[in-house]
Amino acid sequence: MKLYAPWEKAFNRISTPFEHFIHAQTTTGIILMFMTILALILANTPLTESYAHFFHTKVNVSVGSWCLEYTIHHWINDGLMVIFFFIIGLEIKREILVGELSDIKVAILPILAAIGGMILPALIYLIINNGEDGVAGWGIPMATDIAFAISALVLLGKRVSPALVTFLVALAIVDDIGAVIVIATFYTDQIQFLPLMLAGVSFLIMLLFNRIGIHMILPYFIAGLFMWFFMLESGVHATIAGVIAALAIPSKPRQTPIDFTNHTRNSLDEYDNYPVATDNMMHEKQKAILLNIKDRIDAVGTPASRLEHDLHLPVSLIVIPLFALANAGVSIDFSSIGDTIITPVSLGIIFGLIVGKVLGIAGVAWVAVKMGIAKLPENSTMSQVFGVAFLGGIGFTMSIFVADLAFVGDETLVFQAKVGILVASLFSGLFGYFWLKYTAKNNTLR
Repeated sequence: MKLYAPWEKAFNRISTPFEHFIHAQTTTGIILMFMTILALILANTPLTESYAHFFHTKVNVSVGSWCLEYTIHHWINDGLMVIFFFIIGLEIKREILVGELSDIKVAILPILAAIGGMILPALIYLIINNGEDGVAGWGIPMATDIAFAISALVLLGKRVSPALVTFLVALAIVDDIGAVIVIATFYTDQIQFLPLMLAGVSFLIMLLFNRIGIHMILPYFIAGLFMWFFMLESGVHATIAGVIAALAIPSKPRQTPIDFTNHTRNSLDEYDNYPVATDNMMHEKQKAILLNIKDRIDAVGTPASRLEHDLHLPVSLIVIPLFALANAGVSIDFSSIGDTIITPVSLGIIFGLIVGKVLGIAGVAWVAVKMGIAKLPENSTMSQVFGVAFLGGIGFTMSIFVADLAFVGDETLVFQAKVGILVASLFSGLFGYFWLKYTAKNNTLR
């Protein structure tokens, strides 16, 4: 295994949902990096026109006289990305119910650090862009790309404590909550109230399904599809439908774990009572018992956990890579790149993601620890939190997403924003990684 990736574990061990989550994020980070490089190559070679033409090709879905017609780029950003935001919603719900955000004593440090890491970057951007055309992009440097950040941290292995990884995950989840609120509140077109009301009705129907105990996925999918469409028509960004839909998915099992244990033990005892046939074929009753146990396994699980587990792979391998391929392709004129970087939009993002994130995350964490409000993650140092704060400056996926919303129709500002995001994310990722690897060593972890 060491030949391929240091974060891989033996496949025979049982992984917790949190370990599954970490593994999925590291996989996403590696693929995301590859697709970003590919997009940059395509945008800066003779293939650039074909690359741009492909993602601006219109695709329509029609039924009778009703028709939805958008470019492939639009379908990815407003369609496929709904699944990504749905996963974010499920992760937020899990963390609040049973994860790191369920215990306020543990959650207080990442919550405060995340809030600082959102407010300061936005303020720095606003100061630099005060009175400029790009002032609407203040939400861009607020975001942290959880996949890239966790990938960098996990690749460090035992140089950082597991508690520090948990701290970054909790911080990124709170950051995602902030990003969703910002998108829904500030980056929304003129609202059409009838479609918005119908989207609300669709959500109430999903809540009703939850309330009456429906655990089948199909009814939620159908209602969620209608909610996405109505949200798309309402002017509120359609991806918000993904987060809202996730809140309605049941997180409680039909059967309690203790009932499952007792029933399974009794069923296995009954299974063992049947004699084994000479040809090692199972008795028909044994087959029925195994099917019953399988049904009980499904019953002790929850739709929310199943969906989170099942959707991570397609999101990691399809949705996020396609988003990166469609959005990270910045055609760079290296003779004028210096002029682009010093534009207010690029500077605001660069200083926001690098300086703002570090001061916001590490600074607020230091103050909180000094005041006795919170304590550092176990087996971690303030120097390591400083390194993690730099990793928080990797804005990539969500920052690009917000940039497209903030500067819709203005290709020049979108270009400046993407250059700033790429520069800041690259610097933050490399500096944070090497800081944690060579400077912020914790001798107790060796």
